Amino acid sequence: MGLFRKKTESKNLDYTAINDFASSGVKVNKLLEILIILCIIGASIILLQKIHVLPIILDFLGVISPIFIGLIIAWIASPLADKLDRKMPRVLACLIVYIIILGVLALILTYTVPSIVNQIKTLSTKIPTMVDELQAFINKVSRNLSISKTDTFNYLKKSLFNSLENIDSESIGSVTNVIIGGATSIVNVLATLFLSLMVGFYFLLDYHKLTAKVYKYIPSKFKQDARELSKRINQSLRGYIQGVLIVMALVFVSQTIGLTLAGHEAPMLFALICAITDIIPFFGPWIGAIPAVIVGFLISPLTGVLTIVSIFIVQALENNIYQPIIMGHTMKLHPITIIAALLIFGHFFGIVGMIVATPVVATLKLLFQFIDEKIDFMEKFEKV
Repeated sequence: MGLFRKKTESKNLDYTAINDFASSGVKVNKLLEILIILCIIGASIILLQKIHVLPIILDFLGVISPIFIGLIIAWIASPLADKLDRKMPRVLACLIVYIIILGVLALILTYTVPSIVNQIKTLSTKIPTMVDELQAFINKVSRNLSISKTDTFNYLKKSLFNSLENIDSESIGSVTNVIIGGATSIVNVLATLFLSLMVGFYFLLDYHKLTAKVYKYIPSKFKQDARELSKRINQSLRGYIQGVLIVMALVFVSQTIGLTLAGHEAPMLFALICAITDIIPFFGPWIGAIPAVIVGFLISPLTGVLTIVSIFIVQALENNIYQPIIMGHTMKLHPITIIAALLIFGHFFGIVGMIVATPVVATLKLLFQFIDEKIDFMEKFEKV
C-alpha cells in the first residue's frame, strides 16, 4: 500500500492516487471489451466466408425477407399493442396499431413521392442548361487567373468539360432509366412491404405466445437470465431504432427547408438522400451531402455554396440538438468502437453492413457484458 501513501503523511492514504489508479483500470477494461468484441466480429465474418456459409445465409435472408421484416415490425410495435391490450381485446389493439402505421405510411407516400418524381423530371430537363452555365462561369473566372495559361490547368479544365458534356448528353436518358428502374424498384419494395405488414400483423397478434414458445426450449436454470438479457437488448435496440427514425424525419424536414432556401431544383429528393444516409454514423451525413453539393454547383456557384451552408447547419442541429435530446446515450458505444465496426461491416457488406453495424455491435456488447456479469470474465482475464 506504500504506493498510495502521501509523502508528507505516511499514515494517510492518498485517495486521489487510488481513484486515478482505479480509473485507469476501468479504461483498460473498456479497451479490452472493445478489442474482444471487434475480434469476435472480424473472426466470425471471416470464418463464415471461408466455409462459404455467409453467402448462403445472405441469400436465405433475402428469400425470407418479408418474414424477417414482419418480425421486426411486430417487435417494434409490440410495446404500443401491449399498452392498448390492457384496455381492449388483443385483435382490436393490433388493428389500431396497424391503422396508425398504415396511416403514417400513406401520409408520407402521398406528400413525398409525387413531389420527388416531379422534381426529378424538372431537374432532368434543366441539367443541359446548368452544364452550359457552369462552363461559361468557369471560362469567365479562368480568364482572370494567372495559372489559366499553364498546361496543367488547361488539361484539368478540358477533363472537367468533357465530364460535364457527358452529363449533358446522357442526362435525359440516364434520368429516364433511373425513373423507370426506380419505378420498378418501388413496385418490388411495396410488394415486399405489403407481405411484410401481413406477416407482421400475425406475429404481433401472437407475439407473446411466440416468445413463450422460444423460452419453453430454454433450460429452466437459464430462463431468468435469458429474459433479463432479452429485456436489455429490447430496450436498447428499440430506443435506438425509434431515435434513428425520428432523427431521420427531422433531418429530412430541416434539409428540405435548407435546400429550398438555397435555390435547389430538387430539395426533397436530396433531403431524402441525406436522411437515408444519416443512418450511417459519422460518415453517412457527408456521403449523402455529395450529390446535393454537386447538383447545387451545377445550378449556380451561389446555390452550391448555400447548399454547403445548409448541410453544415443541419449537421450542427443534428449533433447539438437532435442526437442529444432524442438519441441520448441509447447505444452507449465508444466512437472508436462505432468507427471500427463501420469499417469492418462496410468492407464485407457495403452500405447495408454500415447501416446494421451499430445495432449489431451494441447487441454484442450487451451480450458480452451480461456474460461478464455472470462469470467475471474480465476479472479472470486480468489475472492471466
